[in-house]
Formats: sequence, structure tokens, C-alpha cells
Amino acid sequence: MTTPRMTRSRTPYFLIVPTILVLIVGMGYPLGRQLILSFQEFGRAQQFGQPAEWIGLQNYQDLITDKAMWTVIVRSLVFCAVCAGVTMFIGTLFALLMKRVGTGPRLVLQISMLLTWAMPVIAAMTAWQWLFDTRYGVINWALKGLGFSTFENHNWLIEPMSFFFVAGVIVIWMSVPFVAFTAYAALTQVSEETLEASHLDGATAVQRFRHIIYPTIKPVLTIVLLLQIVWDLRVFAQIDFLQGVGGSVSQTHLLGTYIFTLGIGQSDYGSASALAMFVLVLTLALTYRYVRRLLSEDTV
Repeated sequence: MTTPRMTRSRTPYFLIVPTILVLIVGMGYPLGRQLILSFQEFGRAQQFGQPAEWIGLQNYQDLITDKAMWTVIVRSLVFCAVCAGVTMFIGTLFALLMKRVGTGPRLVLQISMLLTWAMPVIAAMTAWQWLFDTRYGVINWALKGLGFSTFENHNWLIEPMSFFFVAGVIVIWMSVPFVAFTAYAALTQVSEETLEASHLDGATAVQRFRHIIYPTIKPVLTIVLLLQIVWDLRVFAQIDFLQGVGGSVSQTHLLGTYIFTLGIGQSDYGSASALAMFVLVLTLALTYRYVRRLLSEDTV
């Protein structure tokens, strides 16, 4: 016989069933379809009705032996590590700054970052394109005015290093507000009494951050870092836009644009799906440690 207590204990499980069904339909089917495509030869002919040929692991074997793919993977990992690290550092500094300044300056910072975060990607990319424009860009004009004459009509996108510098600046600029707002929310949970007591005991600012502030906000920073790694590893729009306005495509591919080129550009959807599955596994491998740490902290 079912008791009211048993019914209440089962209620949360019944409530999450619709969410699980939506996730299965919305994410399970595309993921399953992509997995099947990775084992097939699916190109332009298959789009016009020709049956796809099952080739097993051939797409994966071709990718593993493709030197260009490994170059793109290493390039993407380096870009991801730099952008995620710099974003976390600058975002945390902005959060600490908002915690220290008065109401007026804090509101100015928050509104400025909110507008930055809310700006559409294409609009932001257009503005940055003009800033780094070869002939009319403000960056070249400012550097020339400071005495760096070599930057007159300098093309920032023609060389891979300067291309990724521009791309990194844009990605970091668009990501810092999220980190800053989240870290600031976590900082509001730090005990002011504990900070004042440590200050009276002679603890320096660095010691207070290391032993009091950081341990308190560490779980939040871990989640934010996890999200940044995922986002920066699959960055696409910024790289694709910069490639379209002057970047060398073959030398500036990251995983997102490389998959797009394989699938849409070359109509090799089988190889593109195989690479996408590889990126999924790579993402899980990079984030497994952080997810495991979060789960262990929840169970304590």
C-alpha cells in the first residue's frame, strides 16, 4: 500500500521526467545521428538521396593520420588555455575591484560590462574590425602616435600570431563580464567579520585572499573555469569572422572552423562528424577532473 510519505518522496522524480525527455529528444537524437554519420561516408551525393555507405572506423583513421588535424587540435588547446586563463584572471580582478570601490564606480563598471556582454557577436566583431583596420584603425593610429612607425598600415590579420592575438583579445573581452559578475556574486558571500578579524590580527591583503576569500569562492570559480574551457575550446564565430575579413584560413583554423570547413565547405559530413565526436571526448577529458571535484564536494 502506497503511503503519503512514499508519494511525496517520489514526487521530485516525476517532476524531472519532462526535463529528461526534453534533453533526450533535443540532445540525444542529434548526438546519436552524429555518431552514426561518423561511421559513414556521407557527402554531397548522400544529400541528394544516395544511400550512405557504412565504412566503420575509416573516418577516424583518416583523421588520426591527418597532420593538419593535429595541428588544429594543438592550436585550439593553446588558444583555449590562454584565453580561459587570462579571462579568469581579469574577471576575478574586476570582481575584487567592484567589491572595493564605492556604489557609483561599481555601477559604472557593472553597466559597462553588462553592455559588453549583451552586445551581439556580429556587432562586436564589426566594431573590433574597425579598431584593427589596416588603414583607418584606431589601434594603428594610436601606436603610430606613440612613436611606433612600423604600425602604419599594419595588417593584424595576415600573420597567424597577430591574428590569434586579435581573436584572443575579442574572446577575452566578451567573456570577462560573465566571470566578473559571477565572481562578484561569490565575493558577497565572504564573511566581513572574518576579514576584519584577520586584518586586526595582522594578515596582509594577499594572505586574506589566499586563506579566506579564495577558499570561499573556489567552488564558483571552478564552475566558471569549466564553462570557459568548454566555450573557448569550441569558439567559432570570432575566428570565422576574422578569417572572412583578411585572415589566412589554412593557418588560422581552430576546431570549430575546421569542422565547419570539413562539413559545409567540403561536404564531408562523415569526417566532420568524426572530428566532432573527437572534440566531445576531448572536452569530457579536459573537464572530467573539475566535474569529479564538484561531485565529491557535493557529497561531503
